[in-house]
Amino acid sequence: MIYIFLAQGFEECEALAPVDILRRANFEVQTVGVGSKTVTGSHGIKIECDITEDIAVTRGLQAVILPGGMPGTVNLEKSETVQKFIDFAVKNNILLGAICAAPSILGHKGLLEGRKATCFTGFEKDLTGADVVNDRAVKDGNIVTAYGAGAAFDFGFLLLEALSGKNKAEVLKKQMRY
Repeated sequence: MIYIFLAQGFEECEALAPVDILRRANFEVQTVGVGSKTVTGSHGIKIECDITEDIAVTRGLQAVILPGGMPGTVNLEKSETVQKFIDFAVKNNILLGAICAAPSILGHKGLLEGRKATCFTGFEKDLTGADVVNDRAVKDGNIVTAYGAGAAFDFGFLLLEALSGKNKAEVLKKQMRY
């Protein structure tokens, strides 16, 4: 199971492009509403999530993905459930993905220390201890970060590559004419 946590004010592209890519690759992906099953993105698009955070479980977890956006990132960081799932992923070497402002959540927890990471311009100071790079998306260990809405597809494909290998990601890119 892959969880993509959505909080009020999330960036729509950063959430839905990875959902689409990973579902096309036949992964079980669920959007998880933080605070509500219906969550409104930063551009006013309402999303009916698959589940709410109170029923999310760690059993079978393959990845935790955090889209950015404001105030979505702040709302994700305030969620005890999101924090619990990040901690579980770290403890169990499960893939973590964060894009735009959301890598700041990982930085605040000290999870980017000594790792390559990227983020939306202006959040570099929040990537505590990271080797900040200017790549669209970067993977270091079990953490994938990306720098913003324009990199949402790069982020999704790099998550797919991390989960099932470069070949599967390349095949899907060709199928999607990326």
